[in-house]
Amino acid sequence: MHTIIFATNNEHKIKEIQSLVGSDFSIITLKEAGIDIDIPEPHNTLQENAYEKAITIESITQQNCFSEDTGLEIESLNGEPGVKSARYAGENRNFQANINKVLEKLEGHKNRKAQFRTVICLVWNKEVFYFEGICKGNISETMHGAEGFGYDPIFIPDGASKSFAEMTIEEKNKFSHRQKAVTKLFTFLHSK
Repeated sequence: MHTIIFATNNEHKIKEIQSLVGSDFSIITLKEAGIDIDIPEPHNTLQENAYEKAITIESITQQNCFSEDTGLEIESLNGEPGVKSARYAGENRNFQANINKVLEKLEGHKNRKAQFRTVICLVWNKEVFYFEGICKGNISETMHGAEGFGYDPIFIPDGASKSFAEMTIEEKNKFSHRQKAVTKLFTFLHSK
């Protein structure tokens, strides 16, 4: 069994990814790896932020690791909140405030098309690889559901009639951007 560090302490992301991983890999969190740092995300792209996190952890631990950065990209807001999704309404990462800001900015907009985009950066035996997953959908006018996290209560994926926050993890994984990126990651790792 391979052990690989996932450069996050976000319990929701860990739960989602562990539900997708086979028994060939043991995923450990930063906390489980004994690392207690907040890695800055200063860059303007998801790819650069994912790289920053992965390369920082790899340099500290000298172990294989991966990280991800995810953004909600709304068409009529020119791709906002994008790379700033977690801090859209301010530095304190308040997702209720972020949701409120999105709904406010979209007021009166007919075009509510959006996509979640995840970029995973893997550092494997000192080499760097990227994997991307996209889920297209629409932003609802009001919040629905209490599951999930982040923007899940206002995001309805194409082909679904309910928001991510109204879905079980299994239902969400059928659509999920993160699931698509993680599937590519582990398909790659199984080939190693």
